[in-house]
Amino acid sequence: MGQIALEGMEFFAFHGFYDEEQKIGNKYGIDLFIETDLRRAAESDDLGETVNYEVLYALALEEMRVPARLLEHLGHRIIDKIYERFPFVQSVKINVYKFNPPLGGICKWAKVTLAEAR
Repeated sequence: MGQIALEGMEFFAFHGFYDEEQKIGNKYGIDLFIETDLRRAAESDDLGETVNYEVLYALALEEMRVPARLLEHLGHRIIDKIYERFPFVQSVKINVYKFNPPLGGICKWAKVTLAEAR
């Protein structure tokens, strides 16, 4: 087993519980951690034998373009897309951040973490 991670991805998107959040948008961050067997790719040096992190980024970007009210919902959608595209993946952990959440005070980000294993 091994891990593939994409950390610190940043997007501007239109998510949020409040209607105005979905109108004005905000900066969001995503960290992805994929657990899978990396032995074949390590032996073959073949990108087709592993999780292509360029594809992971594209999946995240695609879901970031579809507004969601909750970070939990957004994270779950991304996990579902990863399992759909890479059925051999053993587990996915995702952190979804909303920078400067509208709390009436200083807060660098709000974050949810979801982890799902098969």
